[in-house]
Amino acid sequence: MSDSTITPEITDSHCHLDFPDFDGQLDDVMTRAAQAGVTRMVTICTRLRNEPGVRAIAEAYDPVFYAAGTHPMSAAEEPMATVDDLVKLAAHPKFVGIGETGLDYYYTADSAEVQKQSLRIHIEAAQRTGLPLIIHARSADDDVAQILTQEHQNAKFSCVMHCFSSSAQLAHAALDLGFYLSMSGIAAFPKSQELRDIFANAPLDRILVETDAPYLAPPPHRGKRNEPAFTAHTARKGAEVFGVDYAEFAARTQANFERLFAKAAEYRAAA
Repeated sequence: MSDSTITPEITDSHCHLDFPDFDGQLDDVMTRAAQAGVTRMVTICTRLRNEPGVRAIAEAYDPVFYAAGTHPMSAAEEPMATVDDLVKLAAHPKFVGIGETGLDYYYTADSAEVQKQSLRIHIEAAQRTGLPLIIHARSADDDVAQILTQEHQNAKFSCVMHCFSSSAQLAHAALDLGFYLSMSGIAAFPKSQELRDIFANAPLDRILVETDAPYLAPPPHRGKRNEPAFTAHTARKGAEVFGVDYAEFAARTQANFERLFAKAAEYRAAA
């Protein structure tokens, strides 16, 4: 078999496989992901009461790992998580990240103070477990940068800015802390040149790829349900942004994922 016929392996670092959009379809989703070279994915629990169902998906499918937290848009509706709650969940061998957490003032600015409290709890859990924090940031760049910087000075932690589509200033703040930026389908949208420029100015060794499925499908599937297989479309656009061939971009982002999500890399190595 020649190298040209081998599909490079990539990881969908953030998706939501427990959402109703995938009910009864996960076997086919996994098959299409494998065909596209997506050999690993992290499915994200956004409300802790749903953790058992998300965990069950990770247990049922070998390529799937999971993370859990309280999404900032749900912070005012859900019971406040505790650090102990999150630390206990982290004992599971396929639990590899804390979140998603963060701040969202676009739709839910009225719960800003509750969101900040929740974010700090998730940060402490990341500090205690050594697992990466998964951050959602929308219309809250200054507060996100301030809290992450302040808490990182108190005790270091690792972090990915998931579905990064914020300002260059927040990108710089995150990169200065040693954090990672994740490219979603938004980076492949025709009108996202400003965002692509932000990524192009970041180090390639700090880039991940994701779908945020079922949302934000990249072209040529825009407007349809997103799924892990479509990570490949975003990754191909990423290769263009960084001026490298697809195989190299895939390999570099794989190495980045395994550096940040070391627990997932160790699980795979041990399997």
